[in-house]
Amino acid sequence: MLKSFRLLIRQRILRNPVLRKRNESDRDKYPSKRSDMTTGETDFYRIDDLLTDEERLVRQTVRQFVRDKLEPVIAECFEEDRFPMDLIPGLAELGVFGANLPEEYGCAGMNNVGYGLVMQELEAGDSGLRSFVSVQGALCMYPIFTFGTEAQKRRWLPEMARGRAIGCFGLTEPNFGSNPAGMVTRAERVKDGWLLNGAKAWITNGSIADVTVVWAKTKDDDICGFLVEKGTRGFTTRDVKHKLSLRASITSELAFQDCLIPEENILLSSGGLKSPLMCLTQARYGIAWGAVGAARACYEAAVEYSKQRVQFGHPIAAFQLTQEKLVNMLTEITKAQLVCWRLGKMKDAGTYRPQQVSMAKMNNVAMALDCARTARNILGANGVTAEYSLMRHMCNLESVYTYEGTNEIHKLILGQHITGFSAFGE
Repeated sequence: MLKSFRLLIRQRILRNPVLRKRNESDRDKYPSKRSDMTTGETDFYRIDDLLTDEERLVRQTVRQFVRDKLEPVIAECFEEDRFPMDLIPGLAELGVFGANLPEEYGCAGMNNVGYGLVMQELEAGDSGLRSFVSVQGALCMYPIFTFGTEAQKRRWLPEMARGRAIGCFGLTEPNFGSNPAGMVTRAERVKDGWLLNGAKAWITNGSIADVTVVWAKTKDDDICGFLVEKGTRGFTTRDVKHKLSLRASITSELAFQDCLIPEENILLSSGGLKSPLMCLTQARYGIAWGAVGAARACYEAAVEYSKQRVQFGHPIAAFQLTQEKLVNMLTEITKAQLVCWRLGKMKDAGTYRPQQVSMAKMNNVAMALDCARTARNILGANGVTAEYSLMRHMCNLESVYTYEGTNEIHKLILGQHITGFSAFGE
């Protein structure tokens, strides 16, 4: 049985007398440790004080996993254009796959603030790792949980939570990215089920997935979700090579030629463009948190480096222009942290809106990309080497800036919400 984060955290509290004492005592008597700018704990507004003991332990557990398991290998993985597959069992043991889905399906049953902290810590390591976990949970497990039958949930969710089955999400097409309503992939009802024809592009986990959630138009142009299993006749994949971004992530093209999909593999409760967009909202929520992790990693590297790098007889951290850059980075990270925490609380309360998720994704990814570029500038020539994470984060964030809705698309979503007018060129 999978150890959920909740069980893992409870066990750690019980084994640690300090944590147990804090957990059982009044928060004022045992206040949370104050974040210190010199220790790598970038929390200027003490958001840590707003977290529960469970949420803090979730964050620390994933952070330690990233430091111990990912950081020693990620530069090599990025250079070699490969995903660290050997990390999947450890991630599954932590319970990060579909972490905010119910425990009855083998998931962690975590709240959305805790889930966001997981995404934050994973992306502090690398966007590719966060993308893998995000696609597995938000874009594959979530639609099965939300639109699937009980049989589909029982078959796939426990195996995916354990990391024994990998999933992916097929919505984007070669000619339809920001306009998914224009998709040309078709599903035609036949005697034994559905005949699927079409292609999908830029699919994370595509070639290693055991199940793909594919969105296709039916005869009446309705959009439905289908579960396409690995090995289905007529289903082929091809990995995208020569990427300069998300190199430690698998990106694939999917092709469907007369693929016979059995009736039991349709997501019966899906219908219309709203269904895949609901999935994207879940993924965008995680991205908003993840971007903060990447920005934090870049900022902390720049602070440390600037204190050690001496020019003109002084550490460059002592120069006004460097300090201005660091101040701007910390200010923007702090604002993004507050946005994420508030959005997570609204999501847990069921009062959030998709447009609020769009604002968070739009703002935080743009902020993180600016931080990566600024931090690289502080490190000078050293910033372009794999010895430091900055250039890798910067390249990755160029993709994150585009996928799950470009910056411009999110502005149009918010513009329509503000004015009531659609500017999508319909």
